[in-house]
Amino acid sequence: MDKTRSALRFKQVSTQELPNWCGGCGDFNILFALKGAVAELDIPLENVVLVSGIGCGSKTPHFIKTYGFEGLHGRILPVATGVKLANKDLTVIAIGGDGDGYGIGAGHLFHTLRRNFDMTYIVQNNAVYGLTKGQTSPTSEKGFKSNSTPSGALEDATNPMVLGITTGATYVARGYAYDVDHLKKLIIGAVEHKGFSLLDVFQPCTTYNKIQTVAWYKQHLKKLEDDTSFDSKNKQEALKRAMQWGETIWYGKFYQERKSTYEEGLPQIAKASLLNQMRENQNIDISPLMNKFK
Repeated sequence: MDKTRSALRFKQVSTQELPNWCGGCGDFNILFALKGAVAELDIPLENVVLVSGIGCGSKTPHFIKTYGFEGLHGRILPVATGVKLANKDLTVIAIGGDGDGYGIGAGHLFHTLRRNFDMTYIVQNNAVYGLTKGQTSPTSEKGFKSNSTPSGALEDATNPMVLGITTGATYVARGYAYDVDHLKKLIIGAVEHKGFSLLDVFQPCTTYNKIQTVAWYKQHLKKLEDDTSFDSKNKQEALKRAMQWGETIWYGKFYQERKSTYEEGLPQIAKASLLNQMRENQNIDISPLMNKFK
């Protein structure tokens, strides 16, 4: 897409509403990268659905001119799954925080990963609960001191990349909010991938996480794409890089494979989506079902 058309599309996906996140929050850059990706993908905006939960960045659907659904805390993926099964032709992008996805929503994440739905899940990972005033999250470092762990967190942090690679995601990547162009490319790759895409995004929380700052990330992060020997089709190599956490922390596309999606295995929607089947059969009467909920 040429720059003129890309700029026009970016304007088309933008809303008048503006976020009021803390200054320096990585959510701003994630939003910018996501808008840029949606613009460049050139998918009709009415065919894109953003699903979010509860958290600082879960207001994202308010700021992009697509369809959106802001659900309950930890319940992003059940809603996104329902949307995809009702209309498999939609591009479904789920987005929420690390506490939402890896904490209260972890059970849903596990089963969505192994089912390999054709959709994208972007996790805004700031390693802390930002909206509820700085408690320890599942990705907080061991020893991290917070309102909920004044003596330091006792648990090891969750490793989303290892979880995704070993549990069934077929596109597993890690982005960084302050590398916007690279993050935009990862989002485009995730959406274009046929299968479940898990995209974890490091983002500084300038208010509550004083450890993983922009300077800290600059010191530790190294891009996978800069290593020409790395092969994202090699699961063992991907796991090896995913498990590195210390002086070097890798980000980029860790793993990608193609295998059948959950939707492809459902005979009920093999020929057409449920929505189109209902349109074709105008004699369907769902009033008896709806009456049960009165």
